[in-house]
Amino acid sequence: MTWSNPDDEALRDLLAATRTIALIGASPKPSRPSHGVMRYLQQAGYEVIPVRPGGGEVLGAPCVDSLGDLSEAPDLVDVFRAPEHVPEIVEEAIACGAKALWLQDGVIHLEAAQRARAAGLTVVMDDCTLRVHRRLLPRG
Repeated sequence: MTWSNPDDEALRDLLAATRTIALIGASPKPSRPSHGVMRYLQQAGYEVIPVRPGGGEVLGAPCVDSLGDLSEAPDLVDVFRAPEHVPEIVEEAIACGAKALWLQDGVIHLEAAQRARAAGLTVVMDDCTLRVHRRLLPRG
């Protein structure tokens, strides 16, 4: 089974159209990759909603326990979780009406990614939103 991510034009369009990002696996610890990516995405002008069970907040944004707790569908679900969690996340992303699913570096689950794509979501797998955004939509 082979996989290809959307081309640069489609990725640029996706990132330009995105306003809200549900970031699954957000961490309050500055040393964690999800923390740095969330900070970058906030600074780039996105509304980032940290999805982290147990409440609290990350970078000033209140956490929600799951995608099912969102009041409206996010444009993009950005995933910082191990691959075994992806099938459940895909089902939640479909159920909440998300438009796109982005699996970060090292997060690879072909079957779940194909399920999301078949349900109409744009899917990016094994790549970093910060790195792609910085390359395709440079600031300043």
